[in-house]
Amino acid sequence: MITVVLAEDDAGQRKIMADILRAESHLVFEADGVEAALVLTKDNSPAVVVTDLKMAGRSGIDLVEEIARLPVRPEVVVITAFGSIETAVRAMRLGAYDYLTKPLERDELLLAVERAAEKFRLRMDGQGFRNQLASQTSHGLIAESAAMKSVLEIARKVASSDATVLIRGESGTGKEKIAQLIHYLSPRGSRPMQSINCAAFPETLLESELFGYERGAFTGAGARKIGIIESAGQSTLFLDEVADMSLNTQAKLLRTLQEKEIRRVGGTCAVPVDIRVIAATNKNLEEAIRRGTFRDDLYYRLKVIPLVIPPLRERTDDIPALVDFFLSRRGKAKKISRDAAGLLRRYPWPGNVRELEAVMERTIILSASETIETIDLPPEIQQPAPHDSLQRGDKVALPDSGIDFEEWERDLLRKAQEKAGGNIAEAARLLGMTYRTFQYRAQKFGLINKDGLPESG
Repeated sequence: MITVVLAEDDAGQRKIMADILRAESHLVFEADGVEAALVLTKDNSPAVVVTDLKMAGRSGIDLVEEIARLPVRPEVVVITAFGSIETAVRAMRLGAYDYLTKPLERDELLLAVERAAEKFRLRMDGQGFRNQLASQTSHGLIAESAAMKSVLEIARKVASSDATVLIRGESGTGKEKIAQLIHYLSPRGSRPMQSINCAAFPETLLESELFGYERGAFTGAGARKIGIIESAGQSTLFLDEVADMSLNTQAKLLRTLQEKEIRRVGGTCAVPVDIRVIAATNKNLEEAIRRGTFRDDLYYRLKVIPLVIPPLRERTDDIPALVDFFLSRRGKAKKISRDAAGLLRRYPWPGNVRELEAVMERTIILSASETIETIDLPPEIQQPAPHDSLQRGDKVALPDSGIDFEEWERDLLRKAQEKAGGNIAEAARLLGMTYRTFQYRAQKFGLINKDGLPESG
C-alpha cells in the first residue's frame, strides 16, 4: 500500500484517478489545489504526490517547488497535456520524479506511482538519513533546562525499542515533535510516521479513519478504504489527543495493541498489523479513569514508557534559546533588548512554545527596528494580569501583625478548587503547581479525599 496525495482541480478527473489508486488498496488523499495538497502532504507524509500541472490558482510547478523545501520530501509525478511537455520537463528539473501525459492510461498511472514510491523508500532507507530527519525535527526542541534535557534523553533512549510511549503535556509544548524525534531515530524511521488527531473526528468517523472499512459497510462506502492503522504498517502511529476517543473505539484500539491485528468496519477477516504506537494527551487520564471516560486497561497498555513534557513556565531557561531560534528563522536577523527578553521570561505562557512562536513571528513582522524593544511586544506581555504579578510575589503585601500562612494557603487552594469547578488539574494550573503537588496539599488540608473528590462540609 502506498500513501498518495492527489492534486487535481477537475473533480471528475480526480475521482477517476483516486478510484484507480484505491482499487489497488493505496491510501489516497484528494486535494483540489496547491494549498490543500500542501496541507495534506505535511499532515500525512505521503510517499508520492500526483499533481496536474495546470490548475486554477497556483500551478503544479508551484507545488513541486514547495514540496522540494519540505524536510521529508515525497516523490512527485506530474500530469500534463501533450502540448505542455516543456513545462513537465521544467518540473522534473525542479525535483519531480516523472511526468504523464493526458489522456491517462490506468496501468501507466499505477506503474508511475509504484516506481516513485520505490524511489522514495530507497531514499528514506539508511540510518544516516534518519539521523538527518531527527536532527531537523529536534532543531526546534530547545533543551537548555534540565527538565527538557531529561525529556530528550529519554526520547532518544526509547527510540530503538518498539515500546508504546505515552507523551503528556499541555497544549503547545511540542508533543508531536517529540513523537517525530522518537520515530525518526527508530528502526522504523525510514517510513513516514502516520498521525491522527482523535479530537478532530466524531466517534463513527474516527473508527473508520483508524480501522478503515469494506465496500458496502455503510451508506456511501462505495469502495474499500484502508485505515490509518493499516497504513502505518512497519512504521509508527501517532495518536494525538487520545483521551478524546470514545470508550467503544478505545476497546477496539486495545484489542489492536494486544492482538496486533485489526478488523475493518464491515469486515469479517482479521488483518495483521505491525506498528509502533505513540500516544499523546493534554488531559488528566487518571481523572478520566475515575470519571469512567477512559479505560484503565488501555491506559496501562499505552504508558509502557511515560514521558511528561513540562510547560514553558516551568523551564524558563529554554526561553532565551527559543527566542534566538525563532529570530534566526527569519530572513532578516533581528535582536532583542534585555528588557524585552526579561518580559518574555516572566510571562507565564499559557499557550507554551506554540504561543511563544506566534508572538515572535508577529513581533518580528511588526517591529520596525533591528532590535525588538518592550514596546514591540503584545500588550498582554507588556502588562501581565494581576495573577501573573501575584505568582512573582512582587505585589503581595504583608501586614505588620503577620499572617497565618497555613490558613492563607488553605484558602488559596480552596479558591482555586472552586474556580476550577473541582477539576484538580485546572486548579493546579491556576496556582502554577503540578497535579500531584496540588493533590498532596489539598488532601493535607482536608479539601479533597484520597480519590481526588471534594470533602463534604
